[in-house]
Amino acid sequence: MPTSPSALELLSPYPPGWGGVLLSGAVSTILISLGAYLLGILVGLAGATGKLKGSRPVVVLLDFYTTAVRAVPELILIIGLYYAGTDGINGLLSALGFPPIEINGFFAAVVVLGIVQGAYMTEVLRGAILAIPIGQIEAASAFGMRPSLRFRRIVLPALMPNALPGMANLWMSVTKDSALIAVVGYQELALATRLAAGNTKHYFLFFFAAAVIYLMITLVSNVVFGSLETYFRRGQPKAA
Repeated sequence: MPTSPSALELLSPYPPGWGGVLLSGAVSTILISLGAYLLGILVGLAGATGKLKGSRPVVVLLDFYTTAVRAVPELILIIGLYYAGTDGINGLLSALGFPPIEINGFFAAVVVLGIVQGAYMTEVLRGAILAIPIGQIEAASAFGMRPSLRFRRIVLPALMPNALPGMANLWMSVTKDSALIAVVGYQELALATRLAAGNTKHYFLFFFAAAVIYLMITLVSNVVFGSLETYFRRGQPKAA
């Protein structure tokens, strides 16, 4: 009578184990999260600048963007942006006489999650900029600093200590939201876990292993953001 494979055999990175599939899914999760997070920072910087210095129509448009994204559940946004975006691009290509294209799953995941992240990042960075004493920026302007130099020397070092806690939370959020990408068929850690569990019927084992991997990502992230906060708060008095 054949014996069922042990947990170590099932989690082995070599066939017939599924550990390699889980690790590959974890790498995809980290890469998707990192790409979406960096895109979210760029969108957030543009959005925060627009809200603080843009014209009235720009502010209204950005208010609608941040409110809509934060109001609608991420799952609905991901499905809607993925399929609507794909149909929109192919419709435009068809109107121009070009054949339709298949959107790369990784690229789509990064863009969709980046748009979602950008709405939250806009508010985090806007709040951090508003927390900077206005006298520092006015003094830099009085000394004749160009906007780019003023941002690099004054605004960025001053906003980072205020923004990092919110940015850390958004990074944790995007690593979990990346699991929602499975609904559009791209294999990251959540989908890899479901495939392994469904094929072996060892659901508890593989979902527990996935939870451990997510926990390890979070613990390492905490160390990274803790180090960044220590670096950007150097020279500042510690809170009592």
